[in-house]
Amino acid sequence: MFSLSDLRTITEDGVEFKSHLDGSKHFFSPEKVMDIEQNLGADIIMAFDECCPYPSTYEYTKNSMERTTRWAKRCKEHFKNTKNQGLFGIIQGGFYEDLRKKSAEDLIKLDFPGYAIGGISVGEPKEEFLKILKYTAPLMPKDKPRYLMGVGTPDYLIESALAGIDMCDCVLPTRIARNGTALTSHGKVVVRNATYERDWSTLDNECDCYTCKNYTKAYIRHLIKTNEILGVILLSIHNLRFLTNLMERVRIEIENDNLLNFKQEFYKKYGYTKE
Repeated sequence: MFSLSDLRTITEDGVEFKSHLDGSKHFFSPEKVMDIEQNLGADIIMAFDECCPYPSTYEYTKNSMERTTRWAKRCKEHFKNTKNQGLFGIIQGGFYEDLRKKSAEDLIKLDFPGYAIGGISVGEPKEEFLKILKYTAPLMPKDKPRYLMGVGTPDYLIESALAGIDMCDCVLPTRIARNGTALTSHGKVVVRNATYERDWSTLDNECDCYTCKNYTKAYIRHLIKTNEILGVILLSIHNLRFLTNLMERVRIEIENDNLLNFKQEFYKKYGYTKE
């Protein structure tokens, strides 16, 4: 609904999409989405919601948030596979604190097994992201998983953990891999750049992934420049391992009550300047 906004029409019943290929129409209701997600068999599935663009007016955001709550109720009433799948409600409300509070209160009354924050990290300034994240996270139940949707950069992952978020997801590690970019302990490396043509070092000497153990920047660059799919695969393997390594470290630092210090050290090493 967010990325295909030019091809969809939202009503109370659901959303109709128009295919960019042949113009055919496809309708998704909360009930149909539950059937699809149940058939997919994922461990965690999400209630049907609308993610508002940034910026959006108060009136538009309020109407969207209230409809999202009504859809969440329909999803919960229709969903049957409660023993094998966890259905999470998604807190919306854009960048308006009162709407976030109302959304959280209404969804908590529906008693989902977990809750997500949606509708941030959609192009807003980082200050706005942090403001709404830090406001919304404490509104979520302490005894249920807290999930932040669409967040995958190292700084946002660390900030999310500091705010009390338990899990995040994002397409970022594989998306930037397709563009020839690697995440490393010293910042991003755009391997497709000419400077790496004869660089026989690994992507990251602190990484233990298959790519870093077996391939050089120069060879990966060669694969990317010749459109060999192996290059994208190797970068994807590395980027995913980099982020799982990061989150393994974050969990250790939480246990040691040292996450804030780790954040400062990581930011300095990674190359973040404005913190």
